[in-house]
Amino acid sequence: MCLDEKDPHFLHYCGWEKAELEEPVMAVAPVALRLNRRHALLGLGGLSAAALLTACSPGQSAPTQTQTPSGTGAAAAPGAPVSPAQLGEATKGIEETLVWQTEFYKDLHRHPELSGEEVRTAQNITTKLQEFGADEILQIGGGVVGIFRNGPGRTVLYRADIDALPVTEATNLDYASLEAGKMHACGHDMHVACGLGAAALLVQNKDAWKGTYVALFQPGEETGKGARAMVDDGLVAKLSHARPEVCLAQHVLTVPEAGHVATRPGAVLSAGDSIKITVFGKGSHGSMPNLGVDPAVLAASIVMRLQGIVSRELAPGQFGVVTVGSIHVGNAPNVISDRAELQVNVRAYDNDVRDKILKSIDRIVRGECEASGSPQEPTFETIATFPLTVNDEAVTRTVTESLVAALGADRVHQLAPVPASEDFSIIPAAFGVPFTFWGFGGFLPGMPVVGNHNPGFAPAIEPTLRTGTEAALAGILAYLG
Repeated sequence: MCLDEKDPHFLHYCGWEKAELEEPVMAVAPVALRLNRRHALLGLGGLSAAALLTACSPGQSAPTQTQTPSGTGAAAAPGAPVSPAQLGEATKGIEETLVWQTEFYKDLHRHPELSGEEVRTAQNITTKLQEFGADEILQIGGGVVGIFRNGPGRTVLYRADIDALPVTEATNLDYASLEAGKMHACGHDMHVACGLGAAALLVQNKDAWKGTYVALFQPGEETGKGARAMVDDGLVAKLSHARPEVCLAQHVLTVPEAGHVATRPGAVLSAGDSIKITVFGKGSHGSMPNLGVDPAVLAASIVMRLQGIVSRELAPGQFGVVTVGSIHVGNAPNVISDRAELQVNVRAYDNDVRDKILKSIDRIVRGECEASGSPQEPTFETIATFPLTVNDEAVTRTVTESLVAALGADRVHQLAPVPASEDFSIIPAAFGVPFTFWGFGGFLPGMPVVGNHNPGFAPAIEPTLRTGTEAALAGILAYLG
């Protein structure tokens, strides 16, 4: 989740690299816990997606804890775990599908497009959906929606994000980016390939499911604007005849290891806000500070005071992050500027905590401006905002049970809450339906584990592509099987 680094408002949004691993919440047999300790520790420095990744005991779903309700509206009708036999029926032909999926993935990786610029990507997705024989293909808000009908039944929406990042690739892959300063460094190319593969296999194996499948390919996730753009362009109205009862999404992570997945009920990704604050001083010669109001000193005071919000205003145990990621004051050593700009990033797992932090920032900034004799009121500009991602407990339980039944208990783990942020939840919120968002691993044991948004991010194509496709199908078939 990043803004364009060429933009003056650029901030590192991902937050995945700040994730930490969670201790198991229940005892499991040693053989069931497959997470390599070295990879767990390496994951702390990358998109550790927070995974542990508590392996589920045979026949059990991942353990749940009391969580904040998702607040997305009416509950979906209960689903049912997909069996290995059902998944086998739905994945007939997957070996052939993986061949073109791999080529599609490599082509997408070679030609990344930034948020809001996903023209080629959207066209290639549209072409594939046409090849599959989608009943409808809609262009909505820069994204693409394919609708597949297979008789009466429920309707499930599966979302994959499609945008790349303003990062210069340094992987040395033979399919590395050919676009200068652009890279699929967050795995969205993998998400697209898995989403297309799932759609293709559902079309090929209609005996394995019934109902309506909505494949949604979303632009602009990295800027937090893509889901909103699709909603604002009439997504709900345009899908009134294929209104989903539940929404699903997944993300490739650095842990668990490739071939494994991880889920979590309740709050899984933090709310995120980035704000540009401008405070005003009075310009003067650097040798005559007494004739001015120095915004550099004012900005420094604000930075120090903001550090007390989490440590002194939040209750122990409440999660919050306040980071001043950028300060800009003046352009010359002997000139006292008339203003300073600060860019502040906020994270929280609770909307009340989020609101408290934002109010505290406002209070502190205004207070410090008054104390410094600032000649005018500060200004606040929201650069980007991401909603809190709270997985519905019932949907997460259903999907987790389906993943366990389809993939095996030793390949399904539990995520810890992650300070990363996502805009996916805007889509189910618009429909008023529940959702779940899970992760799948991208790195094999022995591979260098490089976090998302890093120039060296390069998940193993196999078994990552297969697992992501199978996991998507397992979640979908829990409601359409």
